[in-house]
Amino acid sequence: MIRVLIVDDHMIIRRGLAQILAGDARIGRITEAADGPAALHELRSAPADVVLLDIALGDRDGLDVLKAIRGEFPAIGVIMLSVYPETQFAVRSIRAGASAYLNKGCSPEALFAAIGKVAGGGIYITATIAELLARNVRVDDARPPHETLSNREFQVLKLLAQGRSVSDIADQLSLSANTISTYRARIFEKLGVRSLVELLTYAARQDLLPM
Repeated sequence: MIRVLIVDDHMIIRRGLAQILAGDARIGRITEAADGPAALHELRSAPADVVLLDIALGDRDGLDVLKAIRGEFPAIGVIMLSVYPETQFAVRSIRAGASAYLNKGCSPEALFAAIGKVAGGGIYITATIAELLARNVRVDDARPPHETLSNREFQVLKLLAQGRSVSDIADQLSLSANTISTYRARIFEKLGVRSLVELLTYAARQDLLPM
């Protein structure tokens, strides 16, 4: 029986996923967590085979939680869930250690296929992600500028695109305002933008704005 932990800051999403999972005989214990610290606490007290992890967890980035889970529980398969298309976050998630990346609009069949593959120690790759990964390793491939950002820079980019101020982002990430300003300057330089308006225009063009 596959033990699953659902990590999402929206209770209705967690309960909906739990209801879907309960309909498959292969699924055993299903537990829930609303954020990263709760997820780690749950894993320490009740081991899981697969974690379904939202990429946007309220005040904490899902990739940070992925890193924490990977560091403490390297054998657990983590499936990243997102409302964003595969073209934006899939490759970054796989590189960060995720075993699969699924859009929240995927079919139950795709979800169960991913869980089965990941629970067995494998990596579930859709045809779209396989193509993205293949393009990513090509030396002559012209990647969009935001794909050159570090995970922290990308996290700051997403928060800036949400309209968050430097001080708000600093508080959320437990960093100084000067550090966030430095990240913002690096982001502007790497993306070739000179103002927040140009940054938002870039984010909109690349489908990086919150949905």
